Amino acid sequence: MNPLANLNGQILPLDEVRISPLDRGFLFGDAVYEVLRVYHAKPWLEEEHFQRLERSLREIRIHGVDVARLRRRMHETIRAGGFGESTVYLQVTRGAAPRKHAFPADVAPLELLWVQEYHDTYRPLCESGCAVVTYPDIRWHRADIKSTNLLGNVLANQAAAEAGCSEALLYLPDGTMTEASHSTFFAVKNGALHTTPLKANVLPSITRAFVVKLAQEARVEIVERYVQRKELGEMDELFLVGTTCEVLPIVKVDGAPVRSGQPGPVTRQLQTIYTEKVRAFVQGR
Repeated sequence: MNPLANLNGQILPLDEVRISPLDRGFLFGDAVYEVLRVYHAKPWLEEEHFQRLERSLREIRIHGVDVARLRRRMHETIRAGGFGESTVYLQVTRGAAPRKHAFPADVAPLELLWVQEYHDTYRPLCESGCAVVTYPDIRWHRADIKSTNLLGNVLANQAAAEAGCSEALLYLPDGTMTEASHSTFFAVKNGALHTTPLKANVLPSITRAFVVKLAQEARVEIVERYVQRKELGEMDELFLVGTTCEVLPIVKVDGAPVRSGQPGPVTRQLQTIYTEKVRAFVQGR
């Protein structure tokens, strides 16, 4: 099934979408985006994703976007393509205007989304665990905004790919860990879950918030603190969370195993709870 797009309300095949070369998303990365997982034609954590989209739009001052209408367009496109297991990519740019850095006046934002089938390549790794590398966090200082300024993330993830790894964990010059190149990481020590505080330069991850809630329901202690790079080898468990990878165990960091080199019990517990929540969501429970 080919991806199906919706450009400013027009549904068409993704490969037929045409966007001006003067669009500010293309020229400046002057745009924000969201990615949603769709299970059995139902967008997962939809309300939370659109709330974050609204926040991102406010933070970079893109006005005139009817977010409720954008949500309706998303559902229309999912139905039009008959998509079941899929992902939705949404991007809103400031629009097209002559190339000048300052905001243009009276320009309509461009609203693009597309839906495509999702083949879960993470599933085997969710069972066995994955390897990661550490990489300097060279991103801009507003990573809390889900913008399309992702070159730092791209370079980090490329370093992971070249090392034969699934992800890159990012660290600051003083060794403070922040997050991963396109996901969030958690550490487990003595049964407690350690996570980077949101006041740091990190994205307020939708899946992170959901997993924290699951951990609280399971009476797992939550510790919000800054984990140092030198501590990674001392942790009992490490795992990633994200829209597409769900809860993904980390079993090796920079070539060294995490404890036994096998997914740990807290990670497995949260995987099980997460899967059950998705099942209940699909079944309407």
